Amino acid sequence: MENPNNHMSAAGHLEGPLELSHRVMNEPFYAGVLEVKRLSGAVDHLPVTVPGKLLPEGWDPTAQWLMQGQIRSYNKVVDGAGRLMITLFVQHLSQGGDNDTLNRVELSGALCKPPVYRSTPFGREICDLMLAVNRAFGKSDYIPCIAWGRNAQFASRFHVGDRVRVTGRLQSREYQKLLENGEYLLRNAFEVSAFTLEPEGEMIEEPVLPLERLS
Repeated sequence: MENPNNHMSAAGHLEGPLELSHRVMNEPFYAGVLEVKRLSGAVDHLPVTVPGKLLPEGWDPTAQWLMQGQIRSYNKVVDGAGRLMITLFVQHLSQGGDNDTLNRVELSGALCKPPVYRSTPFGREICDLMLAVNRAFGKSDYIPCIAWGRNAQFASRFHVGDRVRVTGRLQSREYQKLLENGEYLLRNAFEVSAFTLEPEGEMIEEPVLPLERLS
């Protein structure tokens, strides 16, 4: 089902074969990882979920594929704790595509957590957002977003409940989580890196707080 508040298009190659994830009403759904290039040459490794009915007979999993659909979120227990999982739920699938760096996301939703504004060790401003995007049957997807520079300053003024329209790309990154036993666990995180941020409706304007007041 199309959702004007949640749309993503990406082109790339599958990291490996699709694997059966689950079935709904006897319809199989397959999970895999789509490798999408950035202009910088880096590669994002993005989880995808593909309904079996979209797979053409004799399809070539090594070809470049254009995938269009929605970003979906769900909770999964990993290492005894719940984690928010992100996937591109594919609604349209076609082979080829001239743009091998295509990775575009358009979202419209409400902030469900206060923005977190901070600075990186290299002095870049950054702001984390959590966007709740409605979909059919009363469900919502909770999608992490990140803004940089002036966009980060602007995003820091938002409040819980503010409606925001975001365009950007879905990106992957690795990070290390410190465990109680002192060991580090390598994990992957997925978030929408925002190119543009536009408030929908009224927004209370407040000055950007200095970093030392945002701890």
